[in-house]
Amino acid sequence: MNPTGYPQGHALLIGVANYQQISSLPAAILNDVNDVAATLSSPHYCAYPPANVVTLLDTNATRAAVLKGLEELAARAGPDDTACVFFSGHGGIVGSPGNEESVLVTVDSDLADIENTSISSNELAVALAQIKAKRLLVFIDACHAGGAAISKRLIDGKGHELKSGYTQDVLAKLAVGSGRALMASCRADEVSAVFPSARNSVFTTALLAGLRGAADKSSSGFIKVFDLFNYVSEEVPKLIPADQHPIFKADNLEVNFAIALSQGGKKSPHSPETTPMVQKEVPWSVLEKILVELYPFGPRDQEVWSRAGGDLSRLQLHPTGQAAWHAALRTLKQGGGGRNINFGSLLSTAKEDFANHPQLAMLKIP
Repeated sequence: MNPTGYPQGHALLIGVANYQQISSLPAAILNDVNDVAATLSSPHYCAYPPANVVTLLDTNATRAAVLKGLEELAARAGPDDTACVFFSGHGGIVGSPGNEESVLVTVDSDLADIENTSISSNELAVALAQIKAKRLLVFIDACHAGGAAISKRLIDGKGHELKSGYTQDVLAKLAVGSGRALMASCRADEVSAVFPSARNSVFTTALLAGLRGAADKSSSGFIKVFDLFNYVSEEVPKLIPADQHPIFKADNLEVNFAIALSQGGKKSPHSPETTPMVQKEVPWSVLEKILVELYPFGPRDQEVWSRAGGDLSRLQLHPTGQAAWHAALRTLKQGGGGRNINFGSLLSTAKEDFANHPQLAMLKIP
């Protein structure tokens, strides 16, 4: 693994501002996608390989192209990878009251035939389920109209108008699965706002700051899913008080998994904020905390235990990655876990994978 990058990171970013048959959205929508793409692929921020970050903007974001993009993401993102899907544009609510369904509105959608020219929540859920990455984070910035800010609404100038946004039930459905999470820009009855002349939407303004390092308050060297949402959910209401509150959905999320490197504003490995913890704590307990963070699915994650010389058959199965690591290290301290594994080999393997992690870099063989 490249110690200066995050090669396991993959992303598909979709933005539509200039619809063919539906009301347009501010240019900030396209800036959102371009800026998130630049941040993810920047070696100074998230360090995804640029080839792994795919964008579909305006005319390139047709129904067929978006579905193909999701299919290609599923093909290239393996089980040990991290995948992000970002959509900024119109979302529409179809169906009768009490039986409402949400659709993702692509550049070629037609309000007169919306159910056949958009991507239904079922189609989107099936496409997301095909992505085998153990860590999948979906961002949706497509919500209801209203309020004083520039907002998102669906009209076509031909007398057709559609309630915009995504229902709570649909957002929950899109987050189903182990290691899957979804972050939406606002509640179902709120506006996802873009202020006049602003470069980015309110939601993406906070998201970009979080990805550029503000969400990594502990200077861990990683942007982690819970930390990112906590940051965004605190910052958005500051930008537009009482009017917009991001929401988070997860079905079976065990740990605060990393989604990217945090290269922006990273503290020195010898920072006084990080050094005392390693000096005061026993190396085994420090290593356990770090391994839970870096390999949240346990010793089988990225085959780290086997690569360090261990024998997975000597370990017991546990329901969470954190429990699996605690039991595995306890076994290792007692001399078990495999003939060729020890503290040093496990530490060395982790350092090979994540050589830029400040606390890991300071750990030494006791």
